[in-house]
Amino acid sequence: MPNNEELKIATRLYFSQEGEARHSRPAVRVALAGMIVGVLVMILTVCIVVGFKQTVTSQVAGFGAHIQVVSFDNNNTYDLHPILVSDSLLAQLAAYPHVSSAAPFITKPGMLKTDSAFQGIVLKGTDYWDFFARHLREGALPASAQEVLLSVPVARRLGLKVGDAVSAYFVDEEDVRARRFRISGLYETGFTQSDELFILTPLVTAARLQGWEANTYSGVEILVDDINRLDEVADCIYFATVNHLDEQGFNVYYVQTLHQQNPAIFAWLDLLDMNVVVIIILMLLVACFNIISGLIILILDGVQLIGTLKALGADNRFVQRIFMAQAAMLVGKGLLWGNILGLGIAAIQYFGHLLPLEAATYYVDYVPIAFPWGWIVALNILTIVVSLLILLLPSMIVTKISPAKVMHFE
Repeated sequence: MPNNEELKIATRLYFSQEGEARHSRPAVRVALAGMIVGVLVMILTVCIVVGFKQTVTSQVAGFGAHIQVVSFDNNNTYDLHPILVSDSLLAQLAAYPHVSSAAPFITKPGMLKTDSAFQGIVLKGTDYWDFFARHLREGALPASAQEVLLSVPVARRLGLKVGDAVSAYFVDEEDVRARRFRISGLYETGFTQSDELFILTPLVTAARLQGWEANTYSGVEILVDDINRLDEVADCIYFATVNHLDEQGFNVYYVQTLHQQNPAIFAWLDLLDMNVVVIIILMLLVACFNIISGLIILILDGVQLIGTLKALGADNRFVQRIFMAQAAMLVGKGLLWGNILGLGIAAIQYFGHLLPLEAATYYVDYVPIAFPWGWIVALNILTIVVSLLILLLPSMIVTKISPAKVMHFE
């Protein structure tokens, strides 16, 4: 590390007004600009990718929860076989560590029909409304058994609005059941494939439609408070239900996570992690290349100073530390402005949603942003460490400069 003397000289050289007029300054600015861009791109990459993962995971969990307990003979459709869930089992599931809620649900495929159009849907009965309350666009949540919550895309396609009545038809093995619902409100999450599928109603409505007895549901939806603990919680719930028998003495429970329910979506999100690694490596290489070129320019521009210092008795390590200190100041300035610009652009997108996306392709209608401060701090530390380590090599140029040759050149 540089001592006070080296720092004083390096600071004087770096901030001197005389130095601003040197011919090498434009080249140093280019190197600085390259490092700023590298840091900016790395920060935006992390913020966008983490934002994507958090937003898409939240959207998927909103429609199907983090964990579902369903029938063991689950056929991967929304017409699930009923399971019996006692109040004691429901309380046991809700009491596990990191479980924020455990709520029963009922799903039933059907069709909405108006005079001019029809739409295939899944009616979902639930009493857990937090997710849809956050995405309510118009009207109110269902308050009675005759009300449903419709998505904006479905309402637009069928020409419906809040307060309208709509006919729904549900096919059973023996007959077709018709129901008349009133639209209490409209929701929109941006998760198009689910928005166009689900309509929501109170749990009691779906239970009556199915003709099921009390405590009989399609399954139980469980939310966790820490997505990193998802597998751990799922294992606990599996062991709690694997030997649990219903009133007829049958084992009917099957536990599945949202990753198992939506493998394609989460395989795509996992690919984003590899993209982040590639981009960070490339940007680190760009930043290091720029900072190395900047240090070499500073050294070549300071040949006379190096010769003079050596002639006055300074050793190679002393002179090396001066230029390393200058390069460290350059790195610090690049990091500072890279962070300011990167976090500033991320904040603008976070609050303004200025950059749109095609929801049908990306599952969200704007570029999502998150601020994973742990990753951002780690990224800055990594950049500092890699930059200073890589600077050791070009700083060795100082040892090759002879005072006699410099004086002779003069």
